[in-house]
Amino acid sequence: MTIAAGDKIPDCTLMTMGENGPSPITTDAIFDGKKVVLFAVPGAFTPGCSMTHLPGYVVNADDIKGKGVDTIACVSVNDAFVMDAWGKAQNAEHILMLADGNGEFTQKLGLELDASGFGLGTRSQRYAMIVDNGTVTHLNVEEGPGVDVSAAEAMMALL
Repeated sequence: MTIAAGDKIPDCTLMTMGENGPSPITTDAIFDGKKVVLFAVPGAFTPGCSMTHLPGYVVNADDIKGKGVDTIACVSVNDAFVMDAWGKAQNAEHILMLADGNGEFTQKLGLELDASGFGLGTRSQRYAMIVDNGTVTHLNVEEGPGVDVSAAEAMMALL
């Protein structure tokens, strides 16, 4: 079942790059007591993700945070090394880059994407959500290719 507005974010551990390498971070640490805009991409360094999705959040980070958002986070079914390198390549220093290497978080949300036809295996659908103190208040899932309802501008209009 897919997560929906009003649902709590499931307990899970993701990875981020720390000073000494990959470091675990729990969903409680990310979401509890905070307003978070979380967006997901099918894959780091892929065209739509690198040319449109992540850059939109990088450019609009100050405006998003100015609307009361504590954290902007990007998650992908990639490892922490890839997410860190992609974040650095995209100047995403104000975005929390989260690795869901095994796809556990994505599976718990019910937002998997079968990308095996492209040689990518199981990935995340492209989506964005607003989470307030661990509860989803808005969820926008892209119905097809492209970046529309999950774009930074679309989420800013909901804040």
